[in-house]
Amino acid sequence: MKFSLIICTYQRPDALINLMDSIQVQYLVPDEILIIDSSPNNNSKNLLEKKNYYGLKYFKVGEEFRGLTKQRNYGIHKVAETSEIVCFLDDDIVLTPEYFENIMESYKFFPNALGVGGYILDEVQWKRWTGEADLLFDEFKIDGYIRKLGSRNMLRKRLGLLSDQPPGFMPVFSNGLSIGFLPPSHKTYLVEFFMGGVASYRKELFQKINFSTYFEGYGLYEDMDFCLRVSKLGQLYVNTTAQLYHYHEKGGRPNQFTYGKMVIRNGWYVWRVKYPNPTFEAKFKWHSIAFLLTLVRLGNVFTTKNKMEALTEGIGRIVGWLSLYINSPKLEK
Repeated sequence: MKFSLIICTYQRPDALINLMDSIQVQYLVPDEILIIDSSPNNNSKNLLEKKNYYGLKYFKVGEEFRGLTKQRNYGIHKVAETSEIVCFLDDDIVLTPEYFENIMESYKFFPNALGVGGYILDEVQWKRWTGEADLLFDEFKIDGYIRKLGSRNMLRKRLGLLSDQPPGFMPVFSNGLSIGFLPPSHKTYLVEFFMGGVASYRKELFQKINFSTYFEGYGLYEDMDFCLRVSKLGQLYVNTTAQLYHYHEKGGRPNQFTYGKMVIRNGWYVWRVKYPNPTFEAKFKWHSIAFLLTLVRLGNVFTTKNKMEALTEGIGRIVGWLSLYINSPKLEK
């Protein structure tokens, strides 16, 4: 199958070059690579012109198309007609050489797949579960592997607020377990959401839906919104052999106050995409988690070096939370 890659970028020239270098040494290279650059300067363009990347198509867009979802929708309209699969990567990622080969193999093994996500290699340490010792309270077990829950999920577990669904599925009160809770088992898992920055979809899907422009700029949780809508149409998977590294480049990110507001408001929005009419119990749990995690973030003022970031994000979460009662987000029809 022919496939295209779309990379949306904003003021991250060095990170972009690192990603492009990792693409060129793939066992299977995309038929075309579309870079949609909304940077106000030409730093990324100038660096790219010094290289000779296979399949590169560069598009510079203005403010009217700036923002992750707008840039992705722009890129989709530029994809070659012959492509069957459209891949998306964040610009601060570096791939392992087998990434695209394994992604494309998934579509052969799962012909019903509307989308396949990759697997981020991060700092989580997994261990094989031998069954020789009891599972500790702070451990999470899945498919023969165990990992630590982390302090926030530990607190939620103690309060009965931890997700009751497998990783990649949203419980009725939202705040599900992320794809990071899938083990490095080299298996492919059925999910209903995955990370948008390591995603791929059948091109035919975009004849029915597009990325929502509700998510402006940085677009926090836009991937969750899109995946939840796709899941109503068909199956999504994560292939844990399609591996990569995500370096969380700071450039191009919003300030912590804005980020805090987005965590609450965008989190509420994607919850209602999946569950437009939640029960009272689900509402109580969602708001309890929002309150709990806001307290935790404010508590970071006393426990971390980045005190001002913790404070401003905590205040942003409070403002975002209060705004739900004044002007809640309007769901797209």
